[in-house]
Amino acid sequence: MRCKIISICLPKGGVGKTTTAVNLAASLAVAEKKTLLVDTDPFGASAMSLGFTPERIKAGISEVFNFTHSLDHAIHKTELEYLDFVPSNVNSIQRDDRFSKIAENRVVLKNALRGVHEVYDYIIIDCPPLMRGIVQNALTASTSVLMPVRCGHFALEAIAKLFKYVDYIKEIANPSLFIEGIVMTMYEANTKVTEISERELKLRYNKYLFKTTIPRNHMVTESTFYGKPVILYNVNSNVSMAYLELAYEIINKYREEKTAV
Repeated sequence: MRCKIISICLPKGGVGKTTTAVNLAASLAVAEKKTLLVDTDPFGASAMSLGFTPERIKAGISEVFNFTHSLDHAIHKTELEYLDFVPSNVNSIQRDDRFSKIAENRVVLKNALRGVHEVYDYIIIDCPPLMRGIVQNALTASTSVLMPVRCGHFALEAIAKLFKYVDYIKEIANPSLFIEGIVMTMYEANTKVTEISERELKLRYNKYLFKTTIPRNHMVTESTFYGKPVILYNVNSNVSMAYLELAYEIINKYREEKTAV
């Protein structure tokens, strides 16, 4: 079975990229799909969300990009049997600077991931809110792009920019890259902003919209403080159920894609 690599990406902060990356990866793992979560954001929020303090991190993407460790040596086990994790481990200004320079070579991550394709069903890449460097690496290595969108005008503009950037990456580096879909995050029903944003999304991008929406819920923030995916913090919460639904949407879509080939 071919590994599916999904970049969680949008050139705007505060839309729920890391939350979606961590909780989608955890939900795929709960569905017993062997999953690897890769944090390419130098801020390292995925590690915090999974309870990895600096002393627990043996190596990360930083070392992989510096060619001092293979990706195998940067993989960490998590509380979930089917979920492994590669932190960013960019823990100094000097490392950040070097990481950014090496990331200008867009095939570094693609080459690093080659050795683990046979091990995993899904690889989820958490991306920073950029359109260059490490994000170009992620999109060059990926099968598809998932865009988390929080309702609001600026997020809609960010989608338009990312669609153009995906076309650019397809042209120069990865012709088979496609849009996995757009998922609405921090969703609040019955508000004016949600109503307008949802209407605009359906008007412009209806065929890309996931049926699942991710509700706003304080459980997400709480679970991060405890270093756990929300499904391990409170499996019965509506946001846990939503991420499971999103995972199954993706699994079913992938099954259909393979059948069509």
